[in-house]
Amino acid sequence: MKKIFFVALAVLTLASCGSKDKDVKMQVTPQVKLAKVERIPVEQNETYTATVESDVKNNISPNTPRRIKKIYVDVGDVVRAGQTVALLDVASEDQLNIQLQSQMSAVESQKAQVQLAQSEYNRIEELYKIGGVSKSDFESAQTQLTIQKLLLKQQQNQINTLKSQINQTSQNTRLVAPISGVVTARNYDDGDMYASLPILTVEQLNPIKMKVNVSESYFSLLKNGMSASIDLDAYQGEVFSGKVTTIYPAIDQATHTFVVEITITNHDNKVRPGMFGRARLALGVEERCVIPDAALVKQVGAGDRYVYVYKDGKVTYQKIELGKHLGDKYEILNGVKDGDQVVIAGQARLANGREVEVVK
Repeated sequence: MKKIFFVALAVLTLASCGSKDKDVKMQVTPQVKLAKVERIPVEQNETYTATVESDVKNNISPNTPRRIKKIYVDVGDVVRAGQTVALLDVASEDQLNIQLQSQMSAVESQKAQVQLAQSEYNRIEELYKIGGVSKSDFESAQTQLTIQKLLLKQQQNQINTLKSQINQTSQNTRLVAPISGVVTARNYDDGDMYASLPILTVEQLNPIKMKVNVSESYFSLLKNGMSASIDLDAYQGEVFSGKVTTIYPAIDQATHTFVVEITITNHDNKVRPGMFGRARLALGVEERCVIPDAALVKQVGAGDRYVYVYKDGKVTYQKIELGKHLGDKYEILNGVKDGDQVVIAGQARLANGREVEVVK
């Protein structure tokens, strides 16, 4: 009787253990929900950050070191092309003007000497014709006239040289704005001695531009004349229009990007060099894989994104490259393919290569 009891107890114990093992197995197999990776047309609107630059920028400086007598403009002032913006010490110009006046007086005196020599030559020539003077006297008068004319020409050349020097000095003492624009830098005060920095910097306000670095994958898509939308931090909510005007032909080997210049029409001069903003370019439509945003898993301590891809009862931990956020989905540039199944619920208990149970 005892033997029968122990056999029955053993059977019950084995049955109980088998039931527990089955329950444990059911508990440790994670349950997941899946979604299928789809491939759909996605507009390739790319946004690039950049700082506004002037299309033309001029640094205004003299060509020789000189003391600054007066600066007529300050940072922020709008100037026109040809406007005098600074005056340098004119002492050297004054000295040249004094020399010019002296030289002009000397020329007038020399003209009188030429006239006297010409009159003497004419008188000797007439006497020589009738034998009233010797040939040597005639040649002496002729030589004297030639010498006086040569001296006059030399003094007139000196006047031309002085005038040229005065003109150059005047240009270098009266500094003018070569373009119409805004003063963006002033590096000296009145009375300072000019050194290496430019006295003033003037930048053109219309048009202005932004330079952005675009991925080489878009090189064939970009064309001159393409429209761009510009948002600036200085004007929240306001959109400015721009156009692609220059596409640099070389690709940077380190970054695999190329430079694109976007020109912004700025008739009212609202946009200024140095403003920070974003340029949006519409680069057409591409077929891209998309997944629900619920499928994304962020690696702890890093910015990488992963998904669990389901196949044959197991999941694989797969790194992905995100594109744009499209409502409740994400564009995927790399890492999954069309038709893959990704986990969208139950990721907390998953690990790479783990078996899972799929539920609806």
